[in-house]
Amino acid sequence: MKFFILSRNDDLSNELMESAKTYLVDFGLVIDEENPDIVLSIGGDGTLLHAFHKYKHLTPSVAFVGLHTGHLGFYADWKPEEIEKLVISIAKKEFEVIEYPLLEVTINYRHGEDSSVYLALNESTVKSPDVTLVMDVELNGDHFERFRGDGLCMSTPSGSTAYNKALGGAIVHPSLEAIQLAEIASINNRVFRTVGSSLVLPKHHSCLLKPVKGPDFMVTVDHLQLLHKDVLSIKYRVADEKVRFARFRAFPFWHRVHSSFIDSDLEI
Repeated sequence: MKFFILSRNDDLSNELMESAKTYLVDFGLVIDEENPDIVLSIGGDGTLLHAFHKYKHLTPSVAFVGLHTGHLGFYADWKPEEIEKLVISIAKKEFEVIEYPLLEVTINYRHGEDSSVYLALNESTVKSPDVTLVMDVELNGDHFERFRGDGLCMSTPSGSTAYNKALGGAIVHPSLEAIQLAEIASINNRVFRTVGSSLVLPKHHSCLLKPVKGPDFMVTVDHLQLLHKDVLSIKYRVADEKVRFARFRAFPFWHRVHSSFIDSDLEI
């Protein structure tokens, strides 16, 4: 089996990376940066996002696993003291592969250039370089609303615990093939109205954003920040591709949510 390791590049993460490499090579696994079967991310959820975007073209075959060297993450749930147990499990292929939905982002341009297509593991946001974003929102080809505000955020189920949650969106279990649109500081008064709630769209639905004011937009795809000019429309849908994670032990999603947002060491 072929593997590669990405580190957050701090001292502890780099030390664990070197140890993991040594163990895995001793077990007969091969380091292959170009076409790995499994990618070990050491750092945090941000490190795993970088790993995903490095290998997103290999989504049908590559599996990811994360070891955190900071706080417990939704993607990185192994601890530094478990490094030997983890690499032994990898070497013995003692894991199953689970798949999570991804978000497909298609940006179309006004002057006929080829569309830009991206995959997001967590979310994509759209904001205007001007003060206010004004976008017509279409759902399945029908006009839904004219949005005015700071921006819009479309998230995956696994990304629903990230920026989407901070915006008041729902936490969606990653077994559901869906995407969620959340508003960023919408303007609502007697003149301008939006639905004011996040919208959860199933796999067979799509969302199209059409600019009303200005053709240039700041678009994020996970940690990537991109300025797109002369935008005709931005289309969001559940991607055909899925991200694959190597799961070595049960860690139910709601336990992760509880550990990240509710659990506390404080005694009351």
